[in-house]
Amino acid sequence: MKRSEVRELAFKLIYSIEIQKETDLEEQINIYLESQEIDDENAIKYIKDCIHGINKNKEDIIKVIEGTLQSDWKIDRISKINLSLLELAIYEIQYKDIPYKVEINEVVELAKKYGEEQSSKFINGALAKVVKDMN
Repeated sequence: MKRSEVRELAFKLIYSIEIQKETDLEEQINIYLESQEIDDENAIKYIKDCIHGINKNKEDIIKVIEGTLQSDWKIDRISKINLSLLELAIYEIQYKDIPYKVEINEVVELAKKYGEEQSSKFINGALAKVVKDMN
């Protein structure tokens, strides 16, 4: 499985968890992996790492996202799809040392595929600010 395909699967699970917050995290991961028939050990490891990493660093990731918003925006105004994409990208850029250009490109492509009309521009702008603030 290509990394971009596995990243897309991770995004779908992150989105699912955003929608169903009260469900047990491990149970949700296992159900998802089974339902998607994912048997590639590297893919499973990557997906679990993303989910657990985002969960562990959620408060910090949310603060980073809030720092990208205009002053009159609140985080609950962001669609769950865009929020999930931002969480994944910020986790990988800040905690996994994934090259930010690769990450931004792949997440923007996912935004075009799954998001609203303006999602890709919003995601690209927010992540550009994240990278700028890191340097």
